[in-house]
Amino acid sequence: MDQAIALLSAAQDSAAHVLLAGNVPNPGGGSAPPGVGEKFQEVMGWAKWVCLGIAVLGIMAIGAMMTVGSRRGEGGEKVGALGWALGGVVIIAGAFSLVGFLAA
Repeated sequence: MDQAIALLSAAQDSAAHVLLAGNVPNPGGGSAPPGVGEKFQEVMGWAKWVCLGIAVLGIMAIGAMMTVGSRRGEGGEKVGALGWALGGVVIIAGAFSLVGFLAA
């Protein structure tokens, strides 16, 4: 265990020396080519609404399956699928927020 800690400490020191000694180039802020920025925003808007529309339809389908399954005592089995669907909505919203922040 002590050898592993010593090895990690040595690797961290080496990385610090390399980063401090070298000149890391700054790529700058960057900008979109002329005329592409607006088209990109439009495509991303369409993609966001399509993805979220599919997610809403999926959540509605899971709700319908839970309703039908509850009569047979199987409604709780779909809770995992509902969690995955809601997780997908969070990932979609987060991805588009991140892209919107970077593209703006």
